Amino acid sequence: MTSSLWLHGATVVTATGTGPEPAGILIDAGRITRIGGSVPGDAEVVDCTGLTLTPGLIDAHVHLGLASELEPSVEYGMSVAEIAADMFSNCAQTLRSGFTTVRDCGGIDAGLARVVASGKLRGPRIVQCGPIHCQTGGHGHYASEWEPTHVWNEIEVPGLRTLTMLADGPDQMRRNARESFRRGADFLKLCVTGGVISRHDKLTDTQFSAEEIAVAVAEAAARGTYVTVHALNVDGIRMAVLAGVKCVEHGSGIDEETAALMAERQVSLVPTLAALERLIRNIDDLGLPSHFADKAAGVRQAMVDGLLAATAAGVRVGLGSDVIGPDQTGRGEELTLRAAAQSPMEALIAATRVNADLLGLGSEIGTLQVGKQADIVAFAGNPLDDPKLFADPDSVVLVVQNGVVAKDERK
Repeated sequence: MTSSLWLHGATVVTATGTGPEPAGILIDAGRITRIGGSVPGDAEVVDCTGLTLTPGLIDAHVHLGLASELEPSVEYGMSVAEIAADMFSNCAQTLRSGFTTVRDCGGIDAGLARVVASGKLRGPRIVQCGPIHCQTGGHGHYASEWEPTHVWNEIEVPGLRTLTMLADGPDQMRRNARESFRRGADFLKLCVTGGVISRHDKLTDTQFSAEEIAVAVAEAAARGTYVTVHALNVDGIRMAVLAGVKCVEHGSGIDEETAALMAERQVSLVPTLAALERLIRNIDDLGLPSHFADKAAGVRQAMVDGLLAATAAGVRVGLGSDVIGPDQTGRGEELTLRAAAQSPMEALIAATRVNADLLGLGSEIGTLQVGKQADIVAFAGNPLDDPKLFADPDSVVLVVQNGVVAKDERK
């Protein structure tokens, strides 16, 4: 049986800056070996007539470990077996939705990434930070007010899920950072402001001191990697940028001055619009308190404004969904929302080429080019003409990951 595939008859969007054009794609041994030309005689022909091919999508802000209802899963309301089953199902669902690579921004252990990489479990390529680092009572510390703080650390399931590590002071931050890397983290994630679904803080709060953040930055730099931060107000963003972080998640409140500072220091931004929309629309389905929806509505426009300010300043702006809960099929809505704020092509490039560079994988994935790994998605229709297709996982009818067909629902 031949290992070569010829994807025939589609419109191809390479995400390199050139326009869509009809072309075939030849895949051999997991890589793209030719784009265009005649049908090769020794390859298996995959008829993609009427479809639009793009690079495999990349979500730069996921929480694969939060694939269950949040409160039961952090309060001994679910068995480990149930939590693991939800995580495994989420991995498969994510790949089938067209996302061939993700950056997990907190909650899973390296064990999940390794199981997927081994082929034992279907899922996207995973770059992960292990646990989120937060201060006692800060965003990410989801314990109830009367739960003793030391109990929080007992909910971790080593090798599967560790939601957060609590740090108070530079020395504890240093120990926790080193522990994250010992467990296989690829980068570090800190919470430096309050959050939308926080129990114990306000969105205006700043968290961690500049010294604490700088310790994490130093530990990451010593391993050739970086720190990203959850940040939803400008004071927290500026403190983190000045302390040396290289990426900001969410970014509500970024103004022209802060955007210029980020550009000067080569700090990236990953807005997360879909998570806010889901909270506003489906708060009851997520099993979360109703006032979280009000908080989400309050930061939605500020996040769009931050995205536009950062783009205008020349900041590298990726794309992340940040969706949580049992149903994460809606992560493609992030592209639809970005298409409304910018353009469909800008949304697609953010979710492919820009995100690949942000993850340090730009030489391997993110564009359709000869020599790169064959991560390819086929849409039934053209999402550049109808961006709503990005949000519909059923519109993704073919998924190829590393040259292997992971989903095929062509009619």
